[in-house]
Amino acid sequence: MKMIWKERGKDLIYDFAGAFLQALGVWCFIEPCRIAPGGVSGMALLVNYLTAVPVGVMTLVLNIPLLISSYLCLNRKMTWKTIQTVLIMSLVLDGLVTPLFPQYVGDKLLSSVFGGILAGVGMAMIFMRDSTTGGGDILAKLLQKRFPYMHTGYALMMTDAVVIAASVLVFGKLEAALYGMISMVATTQTIDAILYGMNKGAMVMIHSEKNREIAEEIMERLNRGTTLFKSVGGFSKKEGETLLCVIDRKQFYLVKEIAYAHDPRAFVVVSETKETYGEGFLDAR
Repeated sequence: MKMIWKERGKDLIYDFAGAFLQALGVWCFIEPCRIAPGGVSGMALLVNYLTAVPVGVMTLVLNIPLLISSYLCLNRKMTWKTIQTVLIMSLVLDGLVTPLFPQYVGDKLLSSVFGGILAGVGMAMIFMRDSTTGGGDILAKLLQKRFPYMHTGYALMMTDAVVIAASVLVFGKLEAALYGMISMVATTQTIDAILYGMNKGAMVMIHSEKNREIAEEIMERLNRGTTLFKSVGGFSKKEGETLLCVIDRKQFYLVKEIAYAHDPRAFVVVSETKETYGEGFLDAR
C-alpha cells in the first residue's frame, strides 16, 4: 500500500511539473503568436481566439468525448491516468500560468520554437509516468483501431493537419500554419530526444542475472508481456537467459529504470518497431 501511494505521489508531481512547462509554452509563447500547432491544445487556442473561452477550460471540454471513447475502446487504466493529467493541465493553465505569467510578444520564430520546446519537455515528463495528454494521442489510437494498417505517425499527422489548416481560416494568415508547423516539429523532436520517441514501438532485449525479477516488475507495472530465452555467452560460454519485451516507446524510460534498479550491470538492447499487433497493442483483424 505504501508503494502504491508513493507511485501516485510521483504521478502527481510529474503531472504538475509537466503541465506547468506545457502551460508556459502554450500561454507565454504560442498563444501570442496567433498560431495553433496541432492537437486539442491547438483547437482550444482557435476557440479562445474566436470566443475568449479560457484555453484550459476549452482543452478540458474538447477532451471529454475523446476520454469517453478511450475508456470504452482503448486502455481503461491509461484513460483514468489521462483524466487526472488533463484536469491538472487545465487547472494549471487557467489558474496559475495565465493570470501570473507575462506573454512574450517578440519574434514569432523564437516564440514558435521555444513554445514548442517547453511543451515538448512538459509532455515528455507526463509520458514518463505512463500517462498521456489526451487529444491527438487518443484520436490517433482510435483511428488506428478503425484502420489497423494506418501508421501511428500518419494518424497523428492527419489530426494535426486539420487543426493547422483551420488556423489559416481563423487567423486569416498563411504564416499561422507555417509557424504552427515549426512549433509542432519542435515539440515532437523534443519529446523524441527525451523519451526516445513517442509514436513507434520498441523491442527491448535484456541480458541480466536478475531477468526473472525484471520480467515480473515489467508485467506488473506496465502490463506488458515478456519472454525469456535460454542463451549462451559467446565469450564467457556461460548459460543464461535473455529477456524480450515489446513496449510502447513512451514506456522505454520506465523499462530502463526497472532493469537498472534490479541490475546496474544489465545489458540492454533496444530496436525500433514500425507497428506491433497482438495483446496489449492493436488488433490486426
